[in-house]
Amino acid sequence: MEDLPRIAPLDHLEYMRFALSLAKQSPPKPTNFRVGAILVDEGSNQILSTGFTSELPGNTHAEQCALRKYSIEHNVPEQAVGTVLPTKAVLYTTMEPCQTRSAGNIPCVERILGTLSGENGGIKTVYIGVKEPDTFVAANAGQSKLEQAGIVCMHVPGLEEEISNTATAGHSTC
Repeated sequence: MEDLPRIAPLDHLEYMRFALSLAKQSPPKPTNFRVGAILVDEGSNQILSTGFTSELPGNTHAEQCALRKYSIEHNVPEQAVGTVLPTKAVLYTTMEPCQTRSAGNIPCVERILGTLSGENGGIKTVYIGVKEPDTFVAANAGQSKLEQAGIVCMHVPGLEEEISNTATAGHSTC
């Protein structure tokens, strides 16, 4: 994996700042948000995988890229990634995971929920920089759906304006 920053344990703002730096690598487009995601083992404070919007081929989202890269690294199908996640796996994402995708794409919420079937319990906490705006999907209920499944969703304050500006770069201002 690329050179990763050393971040103090439970320094949620610094992890979110790193996720934001990943989001900035995503190409600005009028049809998507630029989002960054980091899969972390909170038990060992190890970054397991990273992702950003459109990092991998296709219309890929940040969370999807991070999970797919981790599954490839561990030689398991993407839908079985939960079987190889450590017990204290958490996800940092600059924007609330999507609940709805265009035809043929699995929403990020479903991907996260899919990790719960793993023997170590999958992703149990998602740290979120900002809620998803109503730009593409009105009233995204991604966070609510995760919480209903027992996943803790925590807002990480302090970078909202920069995250929003980064996410919407390339969008029309009309």
